[in-house]
Amino acid sequence: MMNAQEQTGRAGVMPTVAAHPAASAETGRLRLALRVCGFVALAIGVLFAGGFGWFADKVSHMTTPVDPARADAIVVLTGGQSRLDAAMDLLASGKGKRLLVSGVHPSASRHQLQVAMGGDKQLFSCCVDIDRAALDTIGNAEESAKWVENHAYGSIIVVTNNYHMPRSLLEMSRLLHGARLEPYPVVNTNLGNGGWLTKPEALRVLLTEYSKYVLALARGFLPPRATPDGTTLADAAAVSSVKPEHVTP
Repeated sequence: MMNAQEQTGRAGVMPTVAAHPAASAETGRLRLALRVCGFVALAIGVLFAGGFGWFADKVSHMTTPVDPARADAIVVLTGGQSRLDAAMDLLASGKGKRLLVSGVHPSASRHQLQVAMGGDKQLFSCCVDIDRAALDTIGNAEESAKWVENHAYGSIIVVTNNYHMPRSLLEMSRLLHGARLEPYPVVNTNLGNGGWLTKPEALRVLLTEYSKYVLALARGFLPPRATPDGTTLADAAAVSSVKPEHVTP
């Protein structure tokens, strides 16, 4: 017959023995979850790195067309003097009937922009429109779509830097289903033959732009963003007209 001490001792041991398999199972599940998370993280890292290599190679091989085909109109996305100069040269050479400068700072007057872009004053006065509403690439696409639809243009030359071109075309193609987009990449720095690998600043710009490009791709799997009246941005772009421009004196 057991005494009280033996009973107490065995009673204390029994729960420990019974709990051991459950603890082992929990530890096993935790290790499996960690392995799966590690594998997923590794796969995402490999895909991201591989995609970046493709993106950098694609951008670095872009060149500015020597004699681009004519289009109905030209759209330039602000972000550098070289973009503006290239767009104005295209307009002056008759590559498009009209030019939209998208993303102009609200405080910049039409005269200031004309001086910055140079070219013929009469040509600028008659054939250049200004968009001050766009704040980013998505806004550029939205405002450009309204302008293109309002004028019923069928082909557009898109002017922006080479590293910015893939995302710009992606965003604009989502809204401009009926217009042909002709890229006109502006190249400020030669990144060919892997030159971006030896230029830290170029590498930083490419990595930043690639990250934004990936996010833009991911946005394609989300429902279209609706305007306050319930219509999608694509629908709004198709039916809206350009409001009269208020020119700052």
